[in-house]
Amino acid sequence: MLARRHRLTSGEDFRSVLRGRGDGRRRQRAGTDLLVVHVCLPRPDATAVASVDTCPRVGFVVSKAVGNSVVRHRTARRLRHLVADRVEGLPPAADVVVRALAPAAQATSAELGAALDQALARAVTRRS
Repeated sequence: MLARRHRLTSGEDFRSVLRGRGDGRRRQRAGTDLLVVHVCLPRPDATAVASVDTCPRVGFVVSKAVGNSVVRHRTARRLRHLVADRVEGLPPAADVVVRALAPAAQATSAELGAALDQALARAVTRRS
């Protein structure tokens, strides 16, 4: 289970990561054939103000293109489980949105995990 402090909960938080709002944070996106990862990182010269800001947060987007309600929720649960194992390895103060693509519904957990690792690594290490 993903701890509450590691969850993106508001629509504004999701919009901030996906579209940006001119807050000076660095945004990166990387994808695979199964999912797309959007990462919003603080600038290297910025310092976190509060301890809440230093905790990475993650949100999930699983659209109707993935499947019906049962399939979407199963896919989201699998992704949540995979991210929970990797959240401590994310940079402090990072906000991440994992967007599942239609083929994610038929993928095994091992395939989803490999795709997640690949996309996270590319999005976090990219230079702006």
